[in-house]
Amino acid sequence: MTSTRIELSASERMPLGKATYQAGGGLALVTLTNPPANGYSHDMLRDLDEAILRARFDDAVQVIVIAGAGDKFFCAGADIGYLNSLTPTKKYYFCLHANETLQRLERTPKLVIAALGGHCVGGGLEIALACDLRVARRGSGKCGLPEVALGVLPGTGGTQRLARLVGRARAIELMVSGRTFDYDEALALGVITHVRDAADDATFLADVLDFAKGFTTPGKAALSVGHIKAAVHGGVDLPLDAGLALERELQAKLFASADAKEGIAAFVEKRKAEFKGV
Repeated sequence: MTSTRIELSASERMPLGKATYQAGGGLALVTLTNPPANGYSHDMLRDLDEAILRARFDDAVQVIVIAGAGDKFFCAGADIGYLNSLTPTKKYYFCLHANETLQRLERTPKLVIAALGGHCVGGGLEIALACDLRVARRGSGKCGLPEVALGVLPGTGGTQRLARLVGRARAIELMVSGRTFDYDEALALGVITHVRDAADDATFLADVLDFAKGFTTPGKAALSVGHIKAAVHGGVDLPLDAGLALERELQAKLFASADAKEGIAAFVEKRKAEFKGV
């Protein structure tokens, strides 16, 4: 996954060991890199955490794309050999850190898109579920949460995020059966948001980056996109009155922004808005 039509600045590339970070054109591309299956360990989670923070603090980054290195796996979940070497206490802290990392991803007020080329199972799907949108390459692999076969449960947010996404009964059925399914079925179930045809993985990633670019300035009010995300994640589990209060506060901030003034003025003047992200 290296060839794209979006220019990613060489000066903004950061190798992290188990992940790489590139930025440019309003996008940050984070690539999970741990051959052969991009299985995650504590080192990968630390690298992913660092990449999330870098993208969060970079004002030029408006959308984050997460991909997997190679064309066979987005991520096959936890590195079982690594997990097997840990004591029960360290396994608990491993899960805790994974939860914290994915919550940081989920709570960053910038749109996050998972580019699913290849298999996306176990903890890999849990990473994808913490993203806002999930775009998959048709025919490239399967996804699912098969942890029951190991005698454990999806412990990186899978039981919670999948249930919120597809409903309790369907989520339980998918997890207790442990079955994996292709991306067309994942789309029908509501587990992913888009399926794309692509001749190869590089073409697929380029397509996803183009898709991500559509949520950046000047064509899209990226500040508004981020606040919509914050309203949904921050308010969906609150009582309605509290969620509406959060919505009003975020709306008030947007009304005070230059982009809202530009958007409203452009509508009245019947012209295309030119947003600046402020």
